Amino acid sequence: MDDLLTNRFKARLARGELLVGLWSVMADPLAAEVCAGAAFDWMLLDLEHGPNDLRTILSQLQVLAAYDTHPVVRPRSDDPNLIKQLLDIGVQTMLVPMVESGDQAERLVKAVRYPPNGMRGVGAGLARASRWSRIRSYLGRADAEICLLVQIESRRGLANLEEIATAPGVDGVFIGAADLAADMGHLGQPGHPDVVAAMETAIERLRKLGQRVGALSVDETVARGLIDKGCSFVAVGADVHLLARSVERLAQAFRPAAPDAGAAPGR
Repeated sequence: MDDLLTNRFKARLARGELLVGLWSVMADPLAAEVCAGAAFDWMLLDLEHGPNDLRTILSQLQVLAAYDTHPVVRPRSDDPNLIKQLLDIGVQTMLVPMVESGDQAERLVKAVRYPPNGMRGVGAGLARASRWSRIRSYLGRADAEICLLVQIESRRGLANLEEIATAPGVDGVFIGAADLAADMGHLGQPGHPDVVAAMETAIERLRKLGQRVGALSVDETVARGLIDKGCSFVAVGADVHLLARSVERLAQAFRPAAPDAGAAPGR
């Protein structure tokens, strides 16, 4: 039972392995299970932009437990109360959005750790995380097995990148291209040259610090480029995007071709 505590994602990330992931926003355990069978290294369950709540995250964690893919959960904010609940239902790896300062990063580290090193409430005996006290070593090992990833997606975050990345307890830094583009005045243009240049510079700065870097792109060429530039945890697709594009292609393949405007009408 104690083996359930081992966070293989965190260990592999620390070793510098490439971890390829899938973004999941459908908020449905069946959809999550279908995707889990593809054996991505990790799947991101999204509360920020997906219609998830605590119970839908719980149901997806229960499903993913049977598969060789690691759940990463993105809360909707840095609220320590929500973070506490997510940890108690068994989340071990968390990607927190919109981190903009070293002080905020340090508060997040405290939010995922028990006293005296943090501020997480001690309710493990009532929680799935400890399998209701069946994992007897839970309280002693939990802090070391939690993986905290922080998301930089603003100019302020980039300005404070070094102090965020070097906060003790931050295990990886994720660069969010979409919000960064918006903050830079290029809404809806994550591929704008200014945004790409800012991301490349951020990746280089993080690599010099020895910090692990993550990103997302549903464009295969862009995703491979991020890997080539040194990103080590990269989401290469999203469940809703894959579904939408696939059904569009299927419908188009069987849709009758539009008649030639210049052709004579049939009889």
